[in-house]
Amino acid sequence: MGFEAIIFYVFSAILVFAAGMVISVRNPVFAVLFLVLAFFTSAIIWVMLEAEFLALTLVLVYVGAVMVLFLFVVMMLDINLAVLKEGFARYLPVGLIVAIIMIAQLAVVVGPEQFGLDKVASPVPRGADYSNTEELGRVLYTVYVYPFEIASVILLVAIIAAIALTLRKRKNKSFMPSEQQVAVRREDRLRVVNMKSEKRQ
Repeated sequence: MGFEAIIFYVFSAILVFAAGMVISVRNPVFAVLFLVLAFFTSAIIWVMLEAEFLALTLVLVYVGAVMVLFLFVVMMLDINLAVLKEGFARYLPVGLIVAIIMIAQLAVVVGPEQFGLDKVASPVPRGADYSNTEELGRVLYTVYVYPFEIASVILLVAIIAAIALTLRKRKNKSFMPSEQQVAVRREDRLRVVNMKSEKRQ
């Protein structure tokens, strides 16, 4: 076993451990921190697979922006941990059955034969002028253009739904239409009063 294989197995074990802790730990702040660890280890594995662009995107976008946002939101929310602990043993059998079904589906759909990994044991070495970003863009916008567009539409619907839920009408909230704000005149808001200056005795 070479040094590269040892590094792969070490970081894969850390990744599996961190992913398991994300769904098993009770404290939501610790769950977010374990998710950050899982993203870092995934980025390292992607670097080993010569996918530097995806690794940097994972670190910069998810760890640098999304996970920090999640961490602040979780820390600001008043989450009752006692309520989260209730019913864990009662729903454990159902959760195990669902987990086994999902693992079986992933083994069928995301098997090595679906990606040709059963024929190629390691990635083909490329030259120094090879750009995986260009190759990724070519495949993404030619072969997978329709799934890419469908995913973008789904994300757009999710953004619109989040905005609609945030901007819903609430009681006891003052609101002024924008056309009235634009039609405001200076004379309606400001009055100049002439006063004589006085000298103190």
